[in-house]
Amino acid sequence: MNPVTGTGCTSVEIGVNANLELVDKFCYLGNILSVDGDADAAVETIIQIGWNKFRQLVPLLTDKDMSLIVRGILHSRCVRSSMLHGSETLPVRKEYEVALQRAEMRMIRSICGMKLQDRVPSKGLRERLGLDDFISVLQQNRLRWYGRVLRKEDNDWVKKCME
Repeated sequence: MNPVTGTGCTSVEIGVNANLELVDKFCYLGNILSVDGDADAAVETIIQIGWNKFRQLVPLLTDKDMSLIVRGILHSRCVRSSMLHGSETLPVRKEYEVALQRAEMRMIRSICGMKLQDRVPSKGLRERLGLDDFISVLQQNRLRWYGRVLRKEDNDWVKKCME
């Protein structure tokens, strides 16, 4: 069943010998796009990308011989930047922000050698690593992107999409 039209077709014919399969979601430029317009799959993918990058760097991120500030810089430049890639266009929903923040805080607690039961405030752990709040960085990226769109020429297609 096609979720857009409600019909039973499974492909779209383009030209003489070209067919495109109808799907519910697909990956475009590293971002998961869904037919219903929500970003649940995109947020899950972003979190998976972050955890994959974190696992690759665990020996360095948990190295006690390296200062917490250096580990924070490494986390910010490698893990956080991979999670924030393309997030400027992510829909703003509190549940998405909470899921992303929660995933990053689990990583930060692991870097600092803390557990949730230790009851150390998140703000204190971020300060030890020299990191800003994930949500504020996400909002800054969105505002930077929005500013770029506003500065575009009036006949640019991206700016026209805003209208």
